[in-house]
Amino acid sequence: MGRKMVNYMPFFSPQEKSKWFMDKKSNEEKEARFSEIMQQPPYPVDEIFELIADATGAKKDEWILAALHAFAEAGDFDSAYRLVREFKSELGAKARGDVVREGLKKATKDRLITSFIESVGFGVRPFADSVGRLGRLLSFQPGALVLNTAWGLGEIKRLDAFYRRVTVDFRTRRGHQLTFDAACETLLPAPENHILVTAKADPDRIQKMLTEEPGKFVKEMLGSFGNMPITRLEELSAQHGFVKTANWKSFWERARADLRKDNLVEIPTRRAEPIVLKAAAETYGGGWFTAFAQMTDPKSILTAVREFVGAGKFKGLDDDGRAKIAARLAFALKGARKVDDALYARLAACHAELKLDDAVSAKARSYLLTDERYLAAARDLPASEMSRLVAFLVAENEGETKMKLFEALPQMCFPLLSATLDHYRNDEACESAVAELLKTPHAPATLVVLVLGRYHEMKKVKKGESGQEVEAEMEAGFSRWSKLPPLVVILTHAIAIGEGRQSGETLKMQNTVRRLFADQKWLRSIFDLLQPADQVLFFERFQASTTWDPATHHTIVVRMTHIVPTLAERQAKVAAPEVVERITSLRSYAERKDAYQRLINVEMPANAKRIEFARGYGDLSENAEYQYAKDEQRALMQKQTLMQEEIEAVKPTDFANVESDKVRPGTTVTITTADGADKTFTVLGEWDNDLERGIIANKTRLAQNMLGKKAGDTFDLPDAEGNVSTATIKSIAPLSDELRAWVQVPAGLSL
Repeated sequence: MGRKMVNYMPFFSPQEKSKWFMDKKSNEEKEARFSEIMQQPPYPVDEIFELIADATGAKKDEWILAALHAFAEAGDFDSAYRLVREFKSELGAKARGDVVREGLKKATKDRLITSFIESVGFGVRPFADSVGRLGRLLSFQPGALVLNTAWGLGEIKRLDAFYRRVTVDFRTRRGHQLTFDAACETLLPAPENHILVTAKADPDRIQKMLTEEPGKFVKEMLGSFGNMPITRLEELSAQHGFVKTANWKSFWERARADLRKDNLVEIPTRRAEPIVLKAAAETYGGGWFTAFAQMTDPKSILTAVREFVGAGKFKGLDDDGRAKIAARLAFALKGARKVDDALYARLAACHAELKLDDAVSAKARSYLLTDERYLAAARDLPASEMSRLVAFLVAENEGETKMKLFEALPQMCFPLLSATLDHYRNDEACESAVAELLKTPHAPATLVVLVLGRYHEMKKVKKGESGQEVEAEMEAGFSRWSKLPPLVVILTHAIAIGEGRQSGETLKMQNTVRRLFADQKWLRSIFDLLQPADQVLFFERFQASTTWDPATHHTIVVRMTHIVPTLAERQAKVAAPEVVERITSLRSYAERKDAYQRLINVEMPANAKRIEFARGYGDLSENAEYQYAKDEQRALMQKQTLMQEEIEAVKPTDFANVESDKVRPGTTVTITTADGADKTFTVLGEWDNDLERGIIANKTRLAQNMLGKKAGDTFDLPDAEGNVSTATIKSIAPLSDELRAWVQVPAGLSL
C-alpha cells in the first residue's frame, strides 16, 4: 500500500496533498455524522439534505435510499416526498421507481395519498414525470382552483381514494369527474394572478377593465394565457364570458387604441401572428444596440427597427447609431434575398423610408422590379404594406417604373392593384390603361371588382334632379375618370365573374361580386346611374345567368324589379321543375330492403350488447370501449335513418312497357364512340349497377348525358379519368329477356 501511495504522490503539489488529506478527513467526518443522525428520529431533515447534497457517486445514492427508508419507517411522508422531489435526477438515473413507490406508501397512513402514489406510475412512467404528477395530485385539495384548457377555471369538490377520481365544478360543467390519471393530464393548479381566478374572486374588477380599460384587460389575458393571435384572443374572451362575439369588433378597436400607446405590447401586422406582451419596456440604450448588432434573423431585425422608430428614437440619432441600423438592415436584406420576397420588400421599404443608403435602396428596388418579383412579394404582404411598396418602387425612374406597373395591372393581387390605382388616381396614363383593360372581352376580375366598388368615386357622379348624371362635389380622391367604358359594360364583366366555379384570387372576387349584388343599397345606387336602356340590358344579362346560386339569383332579380318596377314585365316566368320519379329495379329494391332488415335486426342489437358490456368497465368518460361502441351506435342510427328515407322515396319497378323512342330508364342503348367503336349500355334505376352486363344507374354522369337523346343525337362521353369525348346514339332498344329476368326479385328475397 505504501509503495502505491508514493507512486501517486509526485502528481500532487504540497498544497494539493494537504487539501486531499483535509477533504478525506472531512468526508470521513460527514459520513460519521450522517450515520449518527440517522440512528434515532426525530431527524434533522435540513442537515440530512445538506449532507446528501455534498456527497458524490455511490455514497450519495446510498444515503438517499437510507434517508428514504428512515423517513418511511418514521411515517414522515412530507420529508420522504421532499427527498424524492429534490433528488429525482439521481433516483431516476438509477431507475428507483419501484423502491420510491413502496417507500412513499410506507411513509403515510392517508388512504388518499396512497391512492395518489399508486396512480402516478412509479416504475412505469419516466421517474421525473411520476414525481411531477404526484405533486400535482397533492395540490388537488377540496376548494383548490384548477385550470383546464377546454373548460377554463374549476374548483376541486371531492377526491375519491377508492375509485381514484376527482370531481371538479367548472363554470359550464358542474360535477365533472376525472380519473387521477386524466386529472394529471388535463388540470393545472390555477395561479392566484390568473385572470380567471380574478374573475371568480372580483368580477367587478374585470367588468371595469372591459368597459374602461380594454387594453389592460388584453394584457391580463396575455399574462394569463400567453402571447396569442387576435383570433385566439377573441375565441377565449367569448369562451369565458368576457366579450360576446357580436361585440368583439368594437371592443377590439378600443383595446387596440389603448395598446398602441403601451410600449410593453407589440401588435402584429398579420392577424395570424401573436400579440406579444413584453416583460419590460425597452430603453433603447447601449444594451439594445449591442443586442441589435448580434441579430441574424431578418424578420426580427425589421421588427426591432420598426419598434425603435415607433418609439421616436430614430429622430436625432447620431451617425454611429444610424450606421448600426443601416448595417443590420443591409444584412437582413441579404438574408431575405431569394428566400422571402415579401419580407425583402418590407425591409427595402423600411430602409428607404429611413434614408440610410441610396445605393442599397436602388439595388433592392432593382431586385424587386426584375422579373416582377414585387408581384409575388405583394401576395404575401399585409394590405397595410401595399402603399409603402408602391411608393418605394416608383421613388426612382418613376416614368419608366409606372409604365411597368400599368402593364402588370392584370397580374396584380387586389390589395396591390388598389394601392397602385390610389397612387396614380390623378394620372391620365393610369386611367387609359384601366379603361383599355375593361374594354377587353375578359377583363381582369380584380380590376372589375375594384372599379365597380369605387365607381362613384372614380366617376364622381350622381343623379341630378332631372335624372341626368352630374359631377359630385368631391375634393379628395380620384380626378373624374371620363375614359372608363359605360357602367353596363363593367356590370356585364361582373356578372361573368359571378358565374361558374372559380379558384384562387378570382374566387375571392366572385364572392365580393355576389356580396355587392346582394346589397340592396348598392344595387339601387347602380341602377340610379344607368340609363333606362342600360337598366334593361343589365337586368336581362343578369337574368340570363344560370350558374349563380338559384335562391340568390331569384332574390336579386326580384330586388331589381322592385328598384325599377318596369322591369317586372321582362321577368322570365320560371317553369316549375319537372318532378322525376325515383325508381329502381325490383332486384335492387329487394336487396336494399334486406340490408335494412339486417341492420335493424342484427347489427344494431349487437351494438347494444357491446354498449352494455362496455359499461362494466367503469368510468364512462375514460372508457375507450364504451366510447367506440357509442360512436358505432351513432353511425348505425344515421345509416338506419338514411336507408329508411331512401326505401320510402324510391319505388321498385320491372320497367315493363317502357317505350324506346328515346333514352330513358328501362332501355338498352348502343353508342358509337369518337374512334368508331360501338358500346352498349342499359340504363335502369338509381340503385342498379352491373358493369359486366353493361347496366348503369340513371343517376350516373354517363346516363344523365344520354337521357332524353334519340338515335342520331350526340352527347358528351366521359371516361374513367374524367376526360370527355363526343359519342353518337346509334340505336335504342327495349330490355332483352335476360335483362327482364335480372330486374326481378331474386330467390330468397321479397319486397
